[in-house]
Formats: sequence, C-alpha cells, structure tokens
Amino acid sequence: MRQFEAFANPNVAQRPAFPYVVVMQSEQLQHHSTRLVMPLARLPRAPELAPRRLSVAVTVAGEPLYPAAHLCGALPARLLRHSAGLLREQSHLLVDALDAVISGI
Repeated sequence: MRQFEAFANPNVAQRPAFPYVVVMQSEQLQHHSTRLVMPLARLPRAPELAPRRLSVAVTVAGEPLYPAAHLCGALPARLLRHSAGLLREQSHLLVDALDAVISGI
C-alpha cells in the first residue's frame, strides 16, 4: 500500500457518492495499523461555489472524481483491499486540496 494509491471505498453503502479513497499518509508511517485517506467524490460537475483548489478533478479508472479533503480520516489498513491504481501523477492536486483545508483557501 503506497501513498497516493486509490482503493475502492471499503464502505459499500458510501460507494455511490464516494467510490474510492486515496491513501495520503507517508510511506514512512507504514508501521501504523491505520492509513490517512481522502475520499474521492462522484459529482455530476465541479462544485460551483467551491474554491478552485477544492474543485479540480482527479481521474480514477477513467472517471473524474473530486477530492473531498475536508472528509479525510483514518481507516484500518486491512480494509483497503481493492487497489484502483496509483495516482502519483495527480498527487499535486490531492496535496493542494488537503493544504486548502489545513492552511486556508
């Protein structure tokens, strides 16, 4: 399990709205049993009122999804089973969205 790897949302009930979560946690913290993840939201279009840093889509399995950085949380690593691939080339968008939540828009 690597930083910026996307996984199918382990909560099946949430998958219609948040089909994937992406690991944001540094690989240097692999010894922990949990991973900091960011949900990726399925929306019909970019959020109109959200600042640009929170409304730029990333692509997973050909689908544009929007980082829900304000919903980051820890999940047990054992629940992250079905990898959808590595989003390293889009990592700057994920980090920017998280930074907007932490540092301000």
